[in-house]
Amino acid sequence: MSDVTLFETAQALVEDGKGILAADESAPTIKKRFDSIDVESTEENRRDYREMLFTTPDVASYISGVILFDETIRQSAADGTSLVKILQSHGIIPGIKVDKGAKPLAGYPGETVTEGLDGLRDRLAEYANLGARFTKWRGVYKITEEAPSSASISANAHALARYAALAQEAGLVPIVEPEVLMDGPHDIDVCEAVTEEVLREVFAQLAMQDVLLEGMLLKPNMVISGTECPEQADVEEVAERTVASLQRCVPAAVPGIVFLSGGQSDEVATAHLNAMNQLEMARPWKLSFSYGRALQAAPLKAWSGKTDNVAAGQAAFMARAKANGAATLGAL
Repeated sequence: MSDVTLFETAQALVEDGKGILAADESAPTIKKRFDSIDVESTEENRRDYREMLFTTPDVASYISGVILFDETIRQSAADGTSLVKILQSHGIIPGIKVDKGAKPLAGYPGETVTEGLDGLRDRLAEYANLGARFTKWRGVYKITEEAPSSASISANAHALARYAALAQEAGLVPIVEPEVLMDGPHDIDVCEAVTEEVLREVFAQLAMQDVLLEGMLLKPNMVISGTECPEQADVEEVAERTVASLQRCVPAAVPGIVFLSGGQSDEVATAHLNAMNQLEMARPWKLSFSYGRALQAAPLKAWSGKTDNVAAGQAAFMARAKANGAATLGAL
C-alpha cells in the first residue's frame, strides 16, 4: 500500500465532525462491562451488543472508524453478514487492536511494558486480509513517586515505534496510544510533565524507526488532574494544558490526535474535547476522539442484553456519537 493511501486513510479517520469508536475490549474487560448490567459475557451476547452498535442508523455521520478486537473482526452478524462488511457498507473504516496487553516490566515493580511484537508482521497481514485498514497499540504509564521510570518510558516508546513501522509496512495506519493513567493523587502539573516526557520519547523512537508521521494517528491521554487529587482542574484548564503540551511535543505532520477518555465520564470527556476545539490556540492537527466507555456507557445500560432494547441502545449510542462529533468542531 502506498504512502498516499496511508495518508488518505489517516485523513478519513479524522474527517471533520467524526471520530473513532473503540470497541476493542479484551475478554476480561468486556466481561466487566457486561457484569455491570447483569448480562453473561458469551460470544453470542458480545456479538449481539457490537452488532447493535455497528448497525445504528446514520451513525456513520459521526463515526469514521471502529477499533475491533480479534474475536470481533472474525464474527458475523445474526444474518450471517460479517461485522466487517457491515461497517464497510456504512462507510465506516474497520480497525484492529494488535497488542497483547501490558505485562510486568522486569526489575520495575508496578510498571509495565506492552507485548505483542513477536509474530506481529504475520498477524498484520492476516488482519489486512480480513478488511482492517488501521491498527492500535497501547502503552501504559502509571504515575507514582517512583514511576514512570526512564526504563518504562523507553521500553514502551520503542515497542510503539516498532509496531507503527510494521503496521505501515503492511499498509495499515497505526494509532499510537501512549496512555498516562489518571489514577493517583498527583496534580495536573505532574500529569503535564510526565505526558510531555512520554510524548517526546515516543516521537524520538518513531523518527528512529522511520515511521511516516503523515500516515499515523496519536491517541494520548488528556493533561488532567489525578483522580485522587483534592484540586481538580476545570474544563478550560484541562483544554489549555493539553493543547499546550501537544504543541510542544507533537509534530505538525501528524494528521490527527484522537483522545482516549481514560476513565472520564462520557459528558466530561466530550466537554474537554469541545473546549480544546474552541481555543484560540494553534492546532496544526485535527483534535478528535477514540472513545470506548465514553461512547458505550449509555448504550450498554440502555440495551441491558435485551432484544427489545436494541432501538433504545442505538438511540443512546447515536446521542453520544453526535455530541462527540460536534465536540470535534467545538460546536457544543
